[in-house]
Amino acid sequence: METLIGIIILILSIIIHEVSHGYVAEWLGDPTARYAGRLTLNPIPHIDPIGSVLLPIITSISGGFIFGWAKPVPYNPYNLRHGVWGEALVALAGPASNFALMLIFGLAMRFVAVPQAMFDVFAIIVLVNISLAVFNLVPIPPLDGSKILFALLPYRAQQARFFLEKYGFFLVVIFVIFLSPVLGPVVRGLFGLVTGINL
Repeated sequence: METLIGIIILILSIIIHEVSHGYVAEWLGDPTARYAGRLTLNPIPHIDPIGSVLLPIITSISGGFIFGWAKPVPYNPYNLRHGVWGEALVALAGPASNFALMLIFGLAMRFVAVPQAMFDVFAIIVLVNISLAVFNLVPIPPLDGSKILFALLPYRAQQARFFLEKYGFFLVVIFVIFLSPVLGPVVRGLFGLVTGINL
């Protein structure tokens, strides 16, 4: 039952993450996500058969942290105001939504008398959303952190962007296999900071 709850929370959190990208893109002048019918919390338009169904099931059965993704919400960077900074704001919206959920439910755990059953669900929500936010801020394409990094790079360093975008998928795979454990202390630290509970 806990695994099923975790999968549901993961899917809903990813959808909120993706919809946040779309709303900020529209705020910055690009209506692509709305025209594509993606500014909705209805899961169906966002479900990716592999990332939203198969992978969460496999990772939950394997005993590791439940992992997955939804279909990216489309946007046209050429429609955005503020150029690369517009792209960075769209990218930042996803992790920001996860941090917001982390704060809402984490502070409720810390300061509100929540029944134990709900307390456990809140803990999963907080943990899932911290993990999504931290992972997506890794500056490797296609993760959100890369768009933020590209906005900060000087023009003469844009060659690095071409390299990262070309090999980004492989770099993400390498990161997940070999380096993702370094995110564990960050996730546990943020969880303890917000909830007052050490994992």
